[in-house]
Amino acid sequence: MKIVAVIPAYNVEKTLDKTLAAIPSGVVDEVIVVNDGSRDETAAIAERHGVILVNHPVNQGYGAAQKTGYQTALQRGADVAVMLHADFQYDPTLLPGVIQPLIEGKADVCFGSRMSNRRSARAGGMPLWRFVPNIVLSWIEDSVFQLGLSEYHTGYRAYSRPILERIPFVKNSDNYVFDTEMFAQIALAGVRTAEIPIPTRYFKEASSPNFWKSVQYGLSTLSVVIKFILHRHGYITIPRFVVRPAGESAKL
Repeated sequence: MKIVAVIPAYNVEKTLDKTLAAIPSGVVDEVIVVNDGSRDETAAIAERHGVILVNHPVNQGYGAAQKTGYQTALQRGADVAVMLHADFQYDPTLLPGVIQPLIEGKADVCFGSRMSNRRSARAGGMPLWRFVPNIVLSWIEDSVFQLGLSEYHTGYRAYSRPILERIPFVKNSDNYVFDTEMFAQIALAGVRTAEIPIPTRYFKEASSPNFWKSVQYGLSTLSVVIKFILHRHGYITIPRFVVRPAGESAKL
């Protein structure tokens, strides 16, 4: 299987070097860095590591960077695309565990959860104003999406090629709620999910949304949940939630 790591990157010159250096040798076949209009040395650092570099001329957003990354991965023949954040908040040495359920054919998607051990999440520096909403929103999302996950706000995600070909992720938001829309699409596709525990680590250089952007993200997440319910019960039709049947591919 061809394993490709997708790394959205925006102004991460302080952390990208150690993120790339920490990826275990022989685990992934290719690394794609999507430089989302950075104004620092992000692109130059990526080039020094010899990765596949895709540049956005201007900043388009976290979701837009993922779209470009997954599209590029599929075009390059990836069987599994695993997203890794460029800010070193998620440990690259855990990549083998995140992709293992897909390699073994036990799951179609796998997520790393910081909330499988909530005490560990707080010990890892997750602020209380993130910790509590994470629990509440994840509970709401799991009640609706019914994927059996302990966290719905993780940045460690691995997707198999068939699921990326089935869901129209290119129609999703260009911002952070892209991830929530992916969960909605996965729920509608009825695929096998897996989750592994991962440690939490917050530090000064880690790039996370500030308080007000997090509030906007939370409200956007609830909006996706409501739209999902209305779509699933046939009250409205939302194009990005129209998932192809197994064996068919969405147009990228």
